[in-house]
Amino acid sequence: SIMAYNPGNRRAILSAGAAFIISVFAIYFLYGLVFIKFFHIVQALSAVRFWLFRGLAVAGIVFGVLNIRDFVRYKPGGLGTEMPLLLRPRVKKILSRITSTRGAFITGAFVTIFLLPCTMGPYIIAAGILSVYDMIQTAPILLLYNLVFILPMLAIIGIVYFGLGRVHDVYLWKERNITKLHLIAGCIILGLGIAMLAGLV
Repeated sequence: SIMAYNPGNRRAILSAGAAFIISVFAIYFLYGLVFIKFFHIVQALSAVRFWLFRGLAVAGIVFGVLNIRDFVRYKPGGLGTEMPLLLRPRVKKILSRITSTRGAFITGAFVTIFLLPCTMGPYIIAAGILSVYDMIQTAPILLLYNLVFILPMLAIIGIVYFGLGRVHDVYLWKERNITKLHLIAGCIILGLGIAMLAGLV
């Protein structure tokens, strides 16, 4: 949307794209702190701690299997793995109105609400694992987690900014490789869930 309104204006693309990404990063970091704080409170109940960790392990296995299912038989808007199809037109409508850096920042914060349902599973599992540490120890790891989360967005902005490709090219690459991306994500999350259930994590 930004690139359509600013054809050839690389500075506008960079500034607005960076604002959007920084907003998503910051809001997701806050979500992570809330999740971890919640688990800190719950784990104070010793009777709950064991079953909570086992529940997170099972959740990891389920999310892993769902992602691998999308590799075997892909269906857009898959439950627990992608943004529901019902929400996509609304998000696209919001994104189509971005015309400035400030608008991109505000929209980034707003869109995280729609992104959360399809990204919450792995994030909650990660938060549960990190909750065994105090906040000072957790913060750097949480920052790293969210840095990895925004890397694809940074890559897209970089590719377009430096003239290595167009947004349409990036979109087509994603569409061609979406099932492989689900397979990679599924294997990682499934492996993590099994490791948690076996007491290796």
